[in-house]
Amino acid sequence: MSALTIEAPAKLNLTLRVLRKREDGFHEIDSWMVRLPGLHDTLNFTAAEADAFTCNDPSVPSDESNLVLKALAAYRAATGFSQPLAIHLEKRIPHGAGLGGGSSDAAATLAALDRLHDQPLGTERLMEIAATFGSDIPFFLGPPSARSTGRGEVIVAADAPPPLPVLLLKPSFGVATPDAYRNCMGAKGLEGVRYDAQVFPWGELVNDLERPVFWKHLFLAEVKSWLLAREEVAGALMSGSGSTMFAVLHDLASADAVITAARAELDSTLWAWSGLIGA
Repeated sequence: MSALTIEAPAKLNLTLRVLRKREDGFHEIDSWMVRLPGLHDTLNFTAAEADAFTCNDPSVPSDESNLVLKALAAYRAATGFSQPLAIHLEKRIPHGAGLGGGSSDAAATLAALDRLHDQPLGTERLMEIAATFGSDIPFFLGPPSARSTGRGEVIVAADAPPPLPVLLLKPSFGVATPDAYRNCMGAKGLEGVRYDAQVFPWGELVNDLERPVFWKHLFLAEVKSWLLAREEVAGALMSGSGSTMFAVLHDLASADAVITAARAELDSTLWAWSGLIGA
């Protein structure tokens, strides 16, 4: 086999409603997610004498908890694919950010393995496999704009928003997804923070996980309120379980000015990215 390189894009949750806690311990959700092709990790697969995994980010685990290696094991179990591989992951999507980096890496791994296998399973079967070890993973194998329901594994194509300029800001800390969901039902909001749906001609921005996450991480609530007060910003929200806060801008050209102001007024170490989402 020849080497194969594949990109693993980030995602944003434009809406995330938490409907109830299910009998299986997961939460029933209804979310509108869109991919961010301009922000992505890269994975390279080459034939090797034994499986090996490397990453440019030393904080990424290389044991069985790594979703790339879980995807490799799941694909081998489903197909008998036995070619040893050297996999290198070049991380650009930050950890604990609510941007789906790990899930996207896993989905890209499944897609790459299916291209390398002489009897490919196809997207539908890959999505079934993906759902066995990660609720967000099937989204990255389907359409770039989709409604995600169930515990996140039921994916239906949704109309993409028009091209929207967005700005992402993430502090140095991350948020563990289980922590965000643990106390999400009935969580109280902070006084003076806007949690209601922000309505636009193309859809809504709303995230039910903001209440429990903001209660623990007050800085994220501060970032949201700061963004909403900026004249360059049309709307602001936390993506997924955080800790990334994003803003829909009126004009992408204003992104650098907002980033500069955020680092000066909020936190000089903020990670930032800007670009376009949507059709």
